[in-house]
Amino acid sequence: MTLDADDIYVDWDLWLIRLARFISTRSKDPSTKVGAVIVRPDKTIASTGYNGFPRGVVDDQARLDNREIKYKLVVHAEMNAILTAREPLHGYSLYLWPFAPCDRCAAAIIQSGIKRIYAPDSTRRDHSERWAEAHKWADLMYAEAGVDLKLIGWS
Repeated sequence: MTLDADDIYVDWDLWLIRLARFISTRSKDPSTKVGAVIVRPDKTIASTGYNGFPRGVVDDQARLDNREIKYKLVVHAEMNAILTAREPLHGYSLYLWPFAPCDRCAAAIIQSGIKRIYAPDSTRRDHSERWAEAHKWADLMYAEAGVDLKLIGWS
């Protein structure tokens, strides 16, 4: 593998979204793998998470393939990152792959004290119909709570 100079000096936001993408590969979800990275103001990593079932809950293929069951059992990547953090998250940033948080996760993000969220800009374009209602409510909560959602260009 060869690296171009551009690959070595990637800006922090893009690098952290790429890290969230890598973390998403641990998910066993057959349809959507989501990754999250929570970062301190100095850009060091406080916590990571991916979407999956809670610890100790059987995550066999039959449950993962059944959308109704999977949705009842899954813990979203954002929630996993928040729940596994071992410190207060006030003023921290959250980086996500492949899209911005749903309204349920937005509420937890706000409550945890995270102030900035970064996600690929494909969020609104690629998932607009399915997630439109959840994004609408999440955006409303971000505006009221002073949380900044930044959609980063991705190619």
